[in-house]
Amino acid sequence: MTTSTPAVPITAAHAIPEAKTKRVKRRLTSRTATVAALIIAVVWTLPTFGLFISSFRPEEEIKSNGWWTIFQNPGFTLDNYNEVLFSSSGSAPQLGQYFVNSLAITIPATIFPLVLATMAAYAFAWMKFKGAGALFVLIFALQVVPLQMALIPLLQLFSAFLLPAQRALHDTFDIIPETSYAPLWIAHTIFALPLAIFLLHNFISEIPGELIEAARVDGASHGQIFFRIIIPLALPAIASVAIFQFLWVWNDLLVALIFSGGTADVAPLTQRLAELTGSRGQEWQRLTAAAFVSLVIPLIVFFGLQRYFVRGLLAGSTKG
Repeated sequence: MTTSTPAVPITAAHAIPEAKTKRVKRRLTSRTATVAALIIAVVWTLPTFGLFISSFRPEEEIKSNGWWTIFQNPGFTLDNYNEVLFSSSGSAPQLGQYFVNSLAITIPATIFPLVLATMAAYAFAWMKFKGAGALFVLIFALQVVPLQMALIPLLQLFSAFLLPAQRALHDTFDIIPETSYAPLWIAHTIFALPLAIFLLHNFISEIPGELIEAARVDGASHGQIFFRIIIPLALPAIASVAIFQFLWVWNDLLVALIFSGGTADVAPLTQRLAELTGSRGQEWQRLTAAAFVSLVIPLIVFFGLQRYFVRGLLAGSTKG
């Protein structure tokens, strides 16, 4: 005699994950979780707040007592900002040129890997060719290689091929400078491509295949599909990767020190900030103001692309 197992109703099957979701949401929105989040936010923000207060304090006060004494002995000044922004002395020159250098480095070093990574991600996701899987795994595995291991070989490669060609162009055409941002652009593009391709591939591959097939039936080429379908739909992911890449290049010091050649003509803002403290670190009070000066552009970029960034983080989290 056989007994049949009663089928579980579909509504009951759906109720199980819904109940689990509500339970997790309840825990994350509880009073304890809120208090813990507030404590983490305060601990994370407190050093930045102290640095901000110190940037408006006189030099002798910064070097003699802590920033929290501002409540007992209030005194604010703009001398630190005047020194790092408008001083023309050799020890603390104006930061305007270095701002321009950082923008000239960061903007192309963000656009180049984004363009290449988006095209590569589309190719890996929707173009079938031999060895695509192995090549994608190889690109993903490049993230394991530490950046520091590639600096010296890449510098030797630039010294052997790129820099001689650049000097030859400078000798032939006087309008071309002897030093340029090209080594920095290439280095940042190379280091950013593996992660950018991986992140964008994961997003682009989730685009419904019906859209791609419908476009192919209508006679659309890969270029038309890429520009008219992939780019608009993948814009949140592209903006998210752009924010990360922009902030990484803007705050970079290691690559800038190696590939800028130590010349002020192409040195970014971070390289100049490292030099503001003086030969023995005795002028470190300048960093309190210079650090917040360097935050202006990243904050503008982040808040300008914030809505795309949030959409990119939430993309794929829910279906249906």
